[in-house]
This record gives sequence, structure tokens and C-alpha cells, in this order.
Amino acid sequence: MGQITQKIRPASGFSHFLHLGLIVLLPALIFVLVRIRFAQLALLLILLSKWRMFAVRPRYWFANVRQNGVDIMVGVSILVFMVNSSTMAWQVAWAVLYGIWLMFIKPGSSIFKVSMQALIAQFVALVALFLAWIGAPLLGLVIATWVICYLSARHFFSGFEEAYNSLYSHTWAYFGGALTWVLAHWLLFYGAIAQPALLLTVLGFGWGALYYLHETDRLSVLIRRQFVVMMAAIVVVILIFSDWGDKAI
Repeated sequence: MGQITQKIRPASGFSHFLHLGLIVLLPALIFVLVRIRFAQLALLLILLSKWRMFAVRPRYWFANVRQNGVDIMVGVSILVFMVNSSTMAWQVAWAVLYGIWLMFIKPGSSIFKVSMQALIAQFVALVALFLAWIGAPLLGLVIATWVICYLSARHFFSGFEEAYNSLYSHTWAYFGGALTWVLAHWLLFYGAIAQPALLLTVLGFGWGALYYLHETDRLSVLIRRQFVVMMAAIVVVILIFSDWGDKAI
């Protein structure tokens, strides 16, 4: 995989300068396109910014798409948030946050930064999914959630070189899809955040933190119990105090 990364991230030449230019200009261009109501063109621009994924042999394309999945999810999610923002100030804020992601968060390669990349991508992608695709068929929401959870988990476990990366990723994706299948029959929102997105974020961050602490030899019995109790308490509060009569689907 190292050779693939080297090919799609050249250290010099025209491709390198083009890549740097896109990093600097991409958030600003997306902001301008949203302001002039060309969101579809902004989406195309985000996808075109990942053209280097296909600058290798076709047999590497799937691996490259999977490797760049979290970055694509964040970019598309930021676009959704900008389109659904009611003021220009919020759109500017989202553009700035996207620039921070591209410049400082996305390039990180440490275990902690890779973990945060995955958790951030899953959160914003799930929120954007239910915000933008509220009228989608239930099966579409389930499949989309499955893909988001899989790509996020795959990226998370890659930072630890987990031997069971594929198994754990598919398991988390199945859990996310199954939870969405159940809860989307009563699709509740807390502000702009849908209930499935909130629950998957709480559980994902909790289990991700436990795994991170375990792999870095900083997980004690007391910390594990605290995390489990906090996750259980948050889930119980969300489920008990929700208005289940507000049926959306």
C-alpha cells in the first residue's frame, strides 16, 4: 500500500503543485459555488479533487477509494451543511472548518490522528446523510449508513494495523445498518442530528476510545467501567426521553 500512496501523493512535479493548489482553493471554490447556487458543480469539484486515486492501475482503484473514503465523506458532508445553512456566516464557518480538515487533520498519520479522522468522518457523514436524504427509501438509508460505518471503521483500524480489520469493519457496518433499519421507522431529530446518527456517534466514540486506550496500554478496569456506564446512560436517556409518537417513516 505504501507504493500506492507514493504514486497518488507525489512529492514533486505538476501533480504535487496541483494538489497543494486544490487544498488551498477547494474550500473557497465550494463556498462560491454554493453562494451562486451551483451545489452540483461543487460536488463534482470535490470528487475531481480525488482524481489521483485513479492515476494508478485499475486493480488499485477500489483500494484507493476505500483509503480515501473518509476524506470524500467529510467533503460531501461539508457541502451538505453549507447548502443547508441559512446565513452566509455559517457557510463561511463551514468552509473554514473544511480548510482546517484538509490542512491539519487529514494529513495526520499518527494513531491518534487517524482515529480522529475516522470518528469525525463518521459523525459528519451520518448527520449529513439524514439531513440531506430525509425522504429516501428506508433501504437506501440502511445501505448508506452501512457504507459510512464500514469506511470509517476500516480507516480507524488501519491506524492500528489490526489483523481483523475487515471483520471488525463489516461487524460495525452491520450494526449501523441494523440500528438504522429499526430506528428509521421512527426517525426522530434532536435539532439537526437524527437519532441513529446520535446513537452511532456515542457508541462509535465510546468503543473507539476503549479500543484506542487498550491498544496503547492505557486502559484500566476503572476506565473501562466508566466508559461503559457513560455510554449506557447516554443511550438510555436518549431512548427514554424521545417522543416516539413523532413517526416520520
